[in-house]
This record gives sequence, C-alpha cells and structure tokens, in this order.
Amino acid sequence: MKDVRVVSTWTDLTRDSAVYLLFTFSAIKVSHFIYRCFQSSETSSFSMETHPEALRRERILSSKLYFNVPESKVSIIYSSAYDISFMGIEKLHPFDSTKWRRVCKFLVSDGFLEEKSIVEPLEASNSDLLVVHSLNYLNSLKSSATVARITEVPPVAFFPNFLVQQKVLSPFRKQVGGTILAAKLAVERGWAINVGGGFHHCTAERGGGFCAFADISLCIHFAFLRLSISRVMIIDLDAHQGNGHETDLGDDSRVYILDMYNPEIYPYDYSARRFIDQKVEVRSGTSTDEYLRKLDKALEVAFLNFQPEMNVSNLVTLLVQISPDGITSRDEKVFRVAREREVPVVMLTSGGYMKSNARVIADSIENLSRQGLIKTQLDSAST
Repeated sequence: MKDVRVVSTWTDLTRDSAVYLLFTFSAIKVSHFIYRCFQSSETSSFSMETHPEALRRERILSSKLYFNVPESKVSIIYSSAYDISFMGIEKLHPFDSTKWRRVCKFLVSDGFLEEKSIVEPLEASNSDLLVVHSLNYLNSLKSSATVARITEVPPVAFFPNFLVQQKVLSPFRKQVGGTILAAKLAVERGWAINVGGGFHHCTAERGGGFCAFADISLCIHFAFLRLSISRVMIIDLDAHQGNGHETDLGDDSRVYILDMYNPEIYPYDYSARRFIDQKVEVRSGTSTDEYLRKLDKALEVAFLNFQPEMNVSNLVTLLVQISPDGITSRDEKVFRVAREREVPVVMLTSGGYMKSNARVIADSIENLSRQGLIKTQLDSAST
C-alpha cells in the first residue's frame, strides 16, 4: 500500500505540473500574440505617418471623385455650384465669379451644347484635398481672415467661417472635383474641359491669387495612380506665372512645365521659376502675332523634349493685348498639337478679370468643336 500511494502522489504531481506548464505556455503564446498585434498596429500607424506616399495612395484609391460618366454626356464639366455669390461681396474683386455659368449659357444658346449633356462633378472632400494639402493648411482655412487674404476680398474676414466655407470654399472644392474628373474623361475620350479650375497660384501649403486649392497638382497625382499615367505636360498660358503647380511638381521628373507668363505682374515668385522646364516670358505690349509665334516655337520645343501621356492646359483670356481671335487660335494650336499626337488633353479655364472673358472662352470652345478637335454634340443614337 505504501508503494501505491507513492506512485499515486507522483502521478498527481506530474499531472499538476503538466497542467501548470500547459497554462504557462498558453499564457505566453497569448501574450506574444497580443504583443504582435499591438506592434503591428503601432508599426502600421508609424508607417502611415512616416510614409506619406502610402497615405496618399490610400486616399486616392478610396476617393469617389472618379466615377463612370454615361455616354449620354459630353466631356464638358460644370456645375451651378461653381459660381460664387456671397451677398455681393464677390464684386469687390475684379475676378468674374459667375463667368463659368455664362460660358455654358453661351454654348447652350449658340446650339453647341445641350444642358442635359453637361457632366456635374462631385465636391472634393477633405480626404481628397489631403492628397496634396497638409492638414495645417486646411485647418488654416477655418479662419475667415485667411480666406479673405487668399481671395483678396478683405470684408470676407468679418463673416462667420461656416458661411465662408459654404459660399466661397465649397464652390472651389466643387471645381477641384471637376478638374480631377477631367483627367479621367480625357484619357477615356481624348479630351475634357472643366469650365472652371486652374487654381495655379495655390501650393500644398499656401493659397493666394484667388486660388484656395491646388487642383492641378491634385489632378496629376490622381492620374498617376488611378490612370497609370507616368508623364504629364502642363501648358500654362495664363498671363500670371503658375507658381503653385511649379512649387508642388517642379522637381518631379514625370512632369514637364511650359509656362508663358508676364514677368512684370503677380506673383513675382522667383523661387518657383527655377522649376519651369520651358519659360517663355511675354511682356506687356506683346502683339497677337508675336505671341502666337512664340507659342508655336514653345510647343515644338516642348513636344520634342518630352513625350507626355497627358496634357493639362491652363488656358485663360487675361492677356488683354491678345485679341479674342488670337485666344481662339492659341487654344486651337494647343488642342491640335495634342490631338495629332494622340495625347489626352485637359482644358481648364483659370482666371478671368473682364466680363468679356466668358464670351471669348465660349467662342474658343465653339471653334474647337467646328475644327473637329472636340465633340460637344452627341449623335442622336447615343442620346
């Protein structure tokens, strides 16, 4: 009996030890699992914070700004939400903040466009804007004084910011959505016109010159990822230097910048000028014929030195010494050189400081249609 008790006791001890060891081993494994999960989460968070490209990629891929446009629509993008109307305050700035609506009105009344065939874009969200802009910059727009500085309309500083967001910044965000969508449409159909956008004075960190968001930079970053575009040419023919996209994209070898601008006027951004691949200075007093000759040469050099997969053209009617017919010829040259090379072209209408600008832009678009470079009317079968 004594021997039996010894064996029994030893068996109990062995069983208890085994249970204890199994429990200990399981506890260690669970602890390690929890630690690895925590470490993985921490690493993922750290990775996102230290690798902005990963976060940018996630934002672009999750964006809703790209959507399928039905064949019953043409490649002209506009929304009534583009127009800025803020109790008449907008009239304190020389910029024509209703030109976008009037451009489309002319196109419709002249029989070149049907209202129902115009594409309405979505408004860019904060997540979309963060693809280029910093959170600090977007937060700065919560100050009405900051928006007043950017729009160059001092009274805006005295209005509650929720009104400024709704009446001023929301139209800008809508136009950003239009510019981004225009790239997708251009790649699919060969061309697209956003009757708005072209905010070429805004950088990732600073707005100015009536430009609150960097729609050109955003459009190109979306195209790089969502459209698998690897080379983009920016042709900026606004009289003002396009210092915004130059600052944001000038050191990116995938982007070629041709900028024809007047160095005697705003923004005097000498730092950004060093990022221009082809700089063509057009001073006050330049005739229409001389301007067009310079443009011909510049386009020849640009396409000789760079083979783009997409062309973003910031076209505007600010050069008062250039005749309306000269503007029409200018835009035709840009579209023709791109279409002949089968390069998708995005047109943005940018600034406009005279009431006559809307008519000139509409005339230019109508000429592009007559020349067969774009198609503003649908076949009856497609409608």
